[in-house]
Amino acid sequence: MTHTIDARPEPVAVDAASTAVLVVDMQNDFAAEGGGVDLGGGDISLLRATIAPIARVLTAARGAGLPVVYLQHGYLPDLSDLGPEDSKNRLVHTTVGRTVAAPDGTEGRVLVRDTWNTRILPELDPGPNDVVIGKNRFSGFHDTELDATLRRLGVRDLVVTGCTTSVCVESTVRDAMFRDYRPILLSDCVAEIQGPAHHESSLILVERLFGWVTDSASFLRALGARG
Repeated sequence: MTHTIDARPEPVAVDAASTAVLVVDMQNDFAAEGGGVDLGGGDISLLRATIAPIARVLTAARGAGLPVVYLQHGYLPDLSDLGPEDSKNRLVHTTVGRTVAAPDGTEGRVLVRDTWNTRILPELDPGPNDVVIGKNRFSGFHDTELDATLRRLGVRDLVVTGCTTSVCVESTVRDAMFRDYRPILLSDCVAEIQGPAHHESSLILVERLFGWVTDSASFLRALGARG
């Protein structure tokens, strides 16, 4: 079934049989109290504001039979996949591996796999048929199974949600476009901790160069789902 989504720069028609929803890095370290961003003094309120619209999108997508794919950012306990000492990835991830007291009573470690910190937010817990793919760089396509998974599922159109708009979301959208996917970014389902200017700039870039921009209400209307 084809659905036409009201989007910028123009409406885009998608086939439900070749469309998936992508959830980028909606995990405790980024958007939960006691996570790495929160402990570092970052404002997580804008990230948390995306949880409700993302949840509605996921409910509608699953109801329509669309695949849901999660990206989960994290590193090995020995940080051997963080990059060389002088690599930019290591230099910008200064708190990775830090031991913290997690809110669930366990010993957490910032952005380390298989800890409370990298767990998907409970409000957006993956369903039994959803796919979760780990990553260790900003783009979800870098050295991961994302491309192979999407091609196995027959996906062409990617409805993109998650955080943060100008970093992991934009990086993944760019790589999706380079691989000839059609990224459709939901503006109220992505957010930015580096400031609204970065968020708005990324939306403009996606609209002009890398894909389409719409919102969750338009997506739900296209699916014929309730908001």
